[in-house]
Amino acid sequence: MQLRQITGLLLASTLTLGIATAQQQSNVQAQLQPQQRISDVPYVPTPNVVVQAMLKLANVSGKDVVYDLGSGDGRIPIAAAQIGASAVGIEINPKLVQQCQENAKKAGVSDRVQCLQQDLFQTDLSKATVVTLYLLPEINQKLYPKLLKELKPGTRIISHAFDMGDKWKSDRVVYVQGPKHQHILYYWVVK
Repeated sequence: MQLRQITGLLLASTLTLGIATAQQQSNVQAQLQPQQRISDVPYVPTPNVVVQAMLKLANVSGKDVVYDLGSGDGRIPIAAAQIGASAVGIEINPKLVQQCQENAKKAGVSDRVQCLQQDLFQTDLSKATVVTLYLLPEINQKLYPKLLKELKPGTRIISHAFDMGDKWKSDRVVYVQGPKHQHILYYWVVK
């Protein structure tokens, strides 16, 4: 094969790859919509030591489907996927959804992590075996009936920092030392 033919083939392959990559990026952006409404909670990243403690408390394994409600940059779904679980991050903010997608790709787990731009109150949770939360107390309490209605018995729920108030007493409470202060985790199993 002549040098000119090889150069032509390389140029054609590069152009095709560039077009495919641009189309993939366009498809990701096309899936993201303007934010439906203001977020119920501010975005505050969960420290990695707390993420690991949440997944350990829930005893997450490769058999699990983890739903993280208010998933932010995707750190909990990504960590769950690194354990072998399938994971779904639910986030209303399109910029954070995009960041989640990029982080999952960088971590090499985008085949096991879905980052969805959805309202957590509108999301079907029935496939979850584990649900993680870092929401405010009033949002947890508002979410309580949905959790009981949609989750199967045996599903584990772990909330960082906030419980369900008088609506649902936690099965366990665990304290985790973070980089700046101690964190509290609440654990429930759907009966």
